[in-house]
Amino acid sequence: MSASARPERVEILSAQDLARTVQRLSSQVLESVDRSQDLLLLGIPTRGVHLASVLARQLEALTGHALAKGTLDPTFHRDDLERVGTRMVQATDLPISIEGRDVLLVDDVIFTGRTIRAALEAIQAWGRPRKVMLLVMVDRGHRELPIQPDFCGRHVPTRRSETIELRLQDVDGEEGVYLRQVQ
Repeated sequence: MSASARPERVEILSAQDLARTVQRLSSQVLESVDRSQDLLLLGIPTRGVHLASVLARQLEALTGHALAKGTLDPTFHRDDLERVGTRMVQATDLPISIEGRDVLLVDDVIFTGRTIRAALEAIQAWGRPRKVMLLVMVDRGHRELPIQPDFCGRHVPTRRSETIELRLQDVDGEEGVYLRQVQ
């Protein structure tokens, strides 16, 4: 197949698959915590923040109470900024103290593990949680550090020349997970 004949993107999860996956992940998260009231969701910019909002709605529907949800931007803790470049830094927003809490880091895709390493370092600047867990929608492999998600929607082995896109209704007007060839 020639490069020009390749589709622009390949659907990995449809909107319905994504909804089922969020429901499954939410149930798994609740099974792993003693008290859902002690759970703090921290989305990692950019798509992890939006995914955390989707998860929070599902978790609230399952538990019957609101959950604490915030944003953790690990940009200044990265060790690979010269390689990956920078984006506009998003303010870290912690609605409550992380001390003694079960913290769920939420990101769309795990790749090398360096973003999560930076996020773990950033958390330490804010206190000492009881437990830190990681939820990702897609694990695409290529890890450079021994970091694995506790909760994963889908494992999708990729080439380094490919990328994964999480699309969410609130942000993109469509839902799904797609594989794209990097140009």
